[in-house]
Amino acid sequence: MINPNNLREKQRIVAADNHRFRVLPTGRRFGKTFLSVYEMLRCAAATEQSIWYVAPTYKQAKRICWKMLKSAVNFLQWKKKFNETELSCYFPQSGSNILLLGANDPDSLRGTGINLIIMDEAEIIKKDIWSEVLRPSLSDTLGEALFIGTPKGRNWFYDLYMRGKEGLPDIKSWQFTTFEGGNVLEEEIEDAKRELDDLTFAQEYLASFVNFQGRVYYPFTFEKHCASLSYDPKQPLMFCFDFNVDPGVAAVMQDQKLPNGIQGTGVIGEVYIPRNSNTPAVCRKLIEDWGKHEGAVICYGDATGGARGSAKVQGSDWEIIRDELKPVFKERLSFRVKRANPPERTRVNAVNSMLMNVNGDIRLMVDPQRAPHVVKDFEGVQLLEGGSGEIDKKASPELTHLSDSIGYRIEYDFPIMGKMEKIEIAGI
Repeated sequence: MINPNNLREKQRIVAADNHRFRVLPTGRRFGKTFLSVYEMLRCAAATEQSIWYVAPTYKQAKRICWKMLKSAVNFLQWKKKFNETELSCYFPQSGSNILLLGANDPDSLRGTGINLIIMDEAEIIKKDIWSEVLRPSLSDTLGEALFIGTPKGRNWFYDLYMRGKEGLPDIKSWQFTTFEGGNVLEEEIEDAKRELDDLTFAQEYLASFVNFQGRVYYPFTFEKHCASLSYDPKQPLMFCFDFNVDPGVAAVMQDQKLPNGIQGTGVIGEVYIPRNSNTPAVCRKLIEDWGKHEGAVICYGDATGGARGSAKVQGSDWEIIRDELKPVFKERLSFRVKRANPPERTRVNAVNSMLMNVNGDIRLMVDPQRAPHVVKDFEGVQLLEGGSGEIDKKASPELTHLSDSIGYRIEYDFPIMGKMEKIEIAGI
């Protein structure tokens, strides 16, 4: 059972504050959801309160909060009626109701008479959901709102945070790190430093609003990341795909001990067909260059290639790849492709963390003779001006595709947040 009264020190600071609007960017695993449950139950104890918990999607609301909310209510032994379909909890004694919702369905968020709205993962919810849909629902009750999340660049969540630092009477902001939450061991944070690059660590663990600008793959330098790399014909070879026509591309990778002495992974080849390419042409070039490989061949890439007709020929891109490569590599051919692509920023963070972590370790290198266009990608891909870390796909259309393909593989095998998401919060 979860004791909803067992708040940590920093959580108590926020809970004790009486500003109408409270903004809380924190590091990962600070205990944001636990604080949210406390706030909802605090409000539900009053008479006939309507309380909304809004996550980016309905599925996320259920995954993040529903189980913890039910556990807390059961611990308190309050009379209640749970509705598993609506994700609601009604309290007959007070007449209050808690409802969990997803911001991906704006029509479900239209209503009036709301007393408390909690926006979890606010940084990835669109600004209009708050300003045009949710904010009006608080007007007749003079209701409150709590915005919580982990920074994702300087977007509307950042603007709201800055407004809360101005000393205004109706809004207040705080900023707490993962360590200040008291739920994650110091050794785990030190381990994260070995996995993450500077900016990603600052954002995800220190709750910093990193100002992303300039190059996407900022740790990459020719001097540090380019070298002649080895190739072992018996060890697994990775083919990384990003489906495109101009250019048609694929990156070839192999894990190995890098020239810097660190066990990592290297880009040891590429396919780059500047014009009028397609998936079969890319595959045939891979066979031409690597068809004599004796070890396993593992394919990674864009999940959207699974849509039929995307290659403008019969079948999906992944079906074409299988049909082209299977006769050559036979049972040694396998695929590691997710059902859906990870968020772009998640993929970029994974690559940057392999390029250089907080401790300065380089675990991803490129052979510039065998993969010159990969070098150009890492050196030239730019961030969208004024964005929150998004890639500018229009600035140089010939770029981004090779680095994207590498990112799918890196994020699949070396996800930067996978370990942290599995850590149980202690003491609650």
